[in-house]
Amino acid sequence: MLKRSLAIVLLVLFADQALKIWVKLSFFYDSAISILGDKGYLHFIENRGMAFGMEFGGEWGKLLLTLFRIAAVTGIGYSLYRMIQRGASTGLVISVSLILAGALGNIIDSTFYGVLFSASSPFEKAVMFPVDGGYAPLLHGAVVDMFYFPLWEGRLPGWLPVWGGDHFVFFRPVFNIADAAITVGVVLFVLSQRNTTEKEDRAIDPSVTPVMETDQPPSPQVQS
Repeated sequence: MLKRSLAIVLLVLFADQALKIWVKLSFFYDSAISILGDKGYLHFIENRGMAFGMEFGGEWGKLLLTLFRIAAVTGIGYSLYRMIQRGASTGLVISVSLILAGALGNIIDSTFYGVLFSASSPFEKAVMFPVDGGYAPLLHGAVVDMFYFPLWEGRLPGWLPVWGGDHFVFFRPVFNIADAAITVGVVLFVLSQRNTTEKEDRAIDPSVTPVMETDQPPSPQVQS
């Protein structure tokens, strides 16, 4: 099971980093190419915050977020190792492996990309190992995102409170393979926990009354 977990983590990390590096070096910032007509794009943006483009509080916030990610991934990795040692279910190990891989993928960006790459702009592509140094200090890099799927776009019904009549796009956030791995891992984790609970409930079913055995012989039948 440990080998399977390592294979999942390494495969997700390789795919995530290979695509990010290619996009970073090949795209102008905020440029896009279609992959599913008008329903799916590779759209290069960067964010300094959490998954799906959510921001988090300036330079100090960015540093704290990166350090929190490192601490969290250390805890997740240790928990995964303990799960495997205790013989956890396959579904549980796969789910936590995906979460770990996704977290590691985004940590690499936020920790090293600022040092490894020059800044991207709408007019200039980034280069790797720039002579003048990277665009940000260690631990202050931005996470590369590229998947954008605007599956539906329109106006919300007017009868909705607060947002009625507003322009709405589903799905608006731009994300990467690491974000997708974390999301899939969380869903699988919830399903694995649910299945485990259901199995335990079936194993201990209070509606089943145990049959009491006795050593007493049956009562003799009286013949008339």
